[in-house]
Amino acid sequence: MSYKCSRCKRDVTLDEYGGVRCPYCGHRVLLKERSRDIKEVSVE
Repeated sequence: MSYKCSRCKRDVTLDEYGGVRCPYCGHRVLLKERSRDIKEVSVE
């Protein structure tokens, strides 16, 4: 899953052991990237 650091704006991939820090600047706030897929919802 792709995340972006809120301080340095670099792309970050989290490891499977739960490391929640930017490896570049050490900031702990990561933003989840939104999907660019368009989803359709059926209205009945």
